[in-house]
Amino acid sequence: MPPLTAILIAYNEEVDLPRALRSLKDVADEIILVDSGSTDRSCEIARGFGARVYARKLDSFAEQKNFASSLSSNDWVLCIDCDQELSPELRASVLAWKQQIPDKNSYEICQLSSYLGAWIRHSGWYPEYRTLLFRRDKGRFGGAIHERVEAEGAPGRLTGHLLHYTIQSLPEHRAKIDAMSTIAAEEMFARGRKSWLPAMIFAPPWTVVQRLVFQLGILDGHRGWLIAWMSAKHIYIKYRKLGRLRAGEKLTRRSWPNPGEA
Repeated sequence: MPPLTAILIAYNEEVDLPRALRSLKDVADEIILVDSGSTDRSCEIARGFGARVYARKLDSFAEQKNFASSLSSNDWVLCIDCDQELSPELRASVLAWKQQIPDKNSYEICQLSSYLGAWIRHSGWYPEYRTLLFRRDKGRFGGAIHERVEAEGAPGRLTGHLLHYTIQSLPEHRAKIDAMSTIAAEEMFARGRKSWLPAMIFAPPWTVVQRLVFQLGILDGHRGWLIAWMSAKHIYIKYRKLGRLRAGEKLTRRSWPNPGEA
C-alpha cells in the first residue's frame, strides 16, 4: 500500500482551497502546500486541514510544483490545483490503486473543466488526460505555462474525473490571457524565436475553426464560441508581445489573477 503525498501550490486561494482539501481526505497520507505570498487565509485554511505549509516566491508553475514534490515524505505524489477536486469516482480509483503494487511510474487522470458555470465536453478541453500521480524519483514537472509531468515510461490511467472549476467570468478570462500571453512570449523569446508576424495573422482564425469545427466546440453552445474566440485572442496577443520583445521593449509581468480579482 504506497503512502501518498498530495501537493498544491497557492496564491490567495481561500475560496477554492477548502473544496480541494476536502476531496483529499482519506486519500492523501500527507498534504503539502507551497504558498507564493498569499494575503488571504489560504495558509491558515491549509494548516486547518493538516497540511504542511511552505513559502516560496513563484518563478514558474513547474518549478513551484517541483519544489513541493521535493518536500514529500513519500515516493508517490499526487498533484492537484487549488481550484480542482477529486470526483467520488476518482477518489475510489485512487483508494483502489493504493491497495495494489503500482506497475507504472506515473498515472494519467482525466480533467473535466467548468467554464462560466457549465461543464465543457468539447472545444479541445475534453477529454484532457494529465499525468498527475507519479513517483517523484521518476518524474518532474516541465514547461513554463502548461506545466506537465515528464516521467519515465508509459503512464497508466485512473478512472474518474478531476473536476476543474476554471474561469468564472469573462474579466477573469481576459486577465488570465494577459498574464499567460506574457509568459508565453517571454518563453519564445528566450528560446530564440524570431518570426512572429505570420503566426499573429494566420494562427488566430485557424484556432477558431479548429475549436469550433474539428474539436466540436459548437456543441458547447455559446461557451464553445467564447472559448474559441478567447483562444484565438490569446494566440494573437502572445505573438504581438513577442514582436514587442523583438523590438527591444520590456513586458510588464502581472500577478496571476484569482476569481473575483480580475
